[in-house]
Amino acid sequence: MPKKGNLIITITKAPGNRTRGILRIGSRAFPVALGRAGIKANKREGDGATPRGIFRPVRLWWRADRLSRPTTLLPLRSIKWTDAWCEDPANSRYNKPMVLRSSTAGDRLWREDHLYDLIIEINHNTRPCIARRGSAVFLHLSRNGLLPTAGCIAMPMDILKRIVSHLTNTSTITIL
Repeated sequence: MPKKGNLIITITKAPGNRTRGILRIGSRAFPVALGRAGIKANKREGDGATPRGIFRPVRLWWRADRLSRPTTLLPLRSIKWTDAWCEDPANSRYNKPMVLRSSTAGDRLWREDHLYDLIIEINHNTRPCIARRGSAVFLHLSRNGLLPTAGCIAMPMDILKRIVSHLTNTSTITIL
């Protein structure tokens, strides 16, 4: 792995499978899951695509009840049972974290499965945030077999932990 702060991540589609990707860091390559619609430049809310572009990590979220505090240089926030991500384009909190009441719609971060036990929030559709251009795009844990995501990039725990320990806000994540 490169020195902390110099991390450059590149993610490309794996040959012959639009829902599988290859995450590269220097000369190392790791398999990852992509959105069910593959990588698209024109990302839309609910389309199942992983957005093409150059992004920066914003913050690391983690389930403190399941994992010890991660080693990272990113801002860190433990996930509470009320934490969610706003996916409603009509809401002023669109593509931002929010507190979820039992009757509120949103992508709940506190999940029974382990997909969101460790989440890297990236700056997709943030400045400016444009309604319907996609929300809640993260790097997170994968299902067994690297099954497709709803648009995020997912990987096994060992790979995600290795990445997290080297990321800073100046690292880049390029999705091609």
